[in-house]
Amino acid sequence: MTTVGTTLVIGATGTTGSRTVARLTAAGHRVKAASRQGTAVPGAEPVPFDWYDPATHAVALDGVDRVYLIPPLGDADPAATMLPFLHQAVAAGVRRAVLLSSSAVPEGGPAVGAVHQALPDLFEHWAVLRPSWFMQNFTGTHAHARSIRDEGVIRTATDSGRIGFVDAEDIAAVAVRCLTDSQAPDTDLVLTGPEALSHDDIARIITEVTGRPVVHRRLTYEQMRDRLTAEVPAEFAALLAGMDRAIAAGAEDRVTDTVQRLTGRPPHTFRTVLARELRCGD
Repeated sequence: MTTVGTTLVIGATGTTGSRTVARLTAAGHRVKAASRQGTAVPGAEPVPFDWYDPATHAVALDGVDRVYLIPPLGDADPAATMLPFLHQAVAAGVRRAVLLSSSAVPEGGPAVGAVHQALPDLFEHWAVLRPSWFMQNFTGTHAHARSIRDEGVIRTATDSGRIGFVDAEDIAAVAVRCLTDSQAPDTDLVLTGPEALSHDDIARIITEVTGRPVVHRRLTYEQMRDRLTAEVPAEFAALLAGMDRAIAAGAEDRVTDTVQRLTGRPPHTFRTVLARELRCGD
């Protein structure tokens, strides 16, 4: 790694943002930790930031030369909000940007795909992280984790489709390399864990590790869309349910060597992550 300036981490209290901040500060890098409330984060300078409040943007960008971008949650058209900010970032002196996208969203695709497409023309150095579904969806505050705790059930429209679920710690490890290495990847990176698992497999592993029975209940696309509409805007709910349908058709049945190549170690297995997260929760 090389000595760098100051990194703005947007979503610094979130699943990957908090882990990225922790890794950057542990390595001695200067970090501005951006969150809606400007929450204090150990080792970093907290700063209030709201994608929908441009008055918070200039202060967040002051003195920053690189940025980790978490799109606004639940926004079906994040480019409308993000692109003006990115132009402002370039004008403020930001030269490197690392964007968190999704393995399900290609360059120029829906939602954050338009931001992905714009990044190479805006920044000298860049990377787009396209992780598969997070392993932490089953252990944190995600709807799956809540239904596992409350009912012993995982509900999806993925049928028996498999996914290369990835640990958020592995995503953060790759993000730090992309932010701080002397040469940025200047490409998009599909991140997965070491094995592709169905939600039936996930339920079985949780049952084995915790001793509590968990089952995967298969829903139709329409049932999943309607359930999600109770939690997120209808357009975004349809997008998410559509991703489940694509998984059922095999769209996410893959593993990559990206984590190994960029970090020098293999990605964590779901069984390992589940045991680790349970210990942390004790």
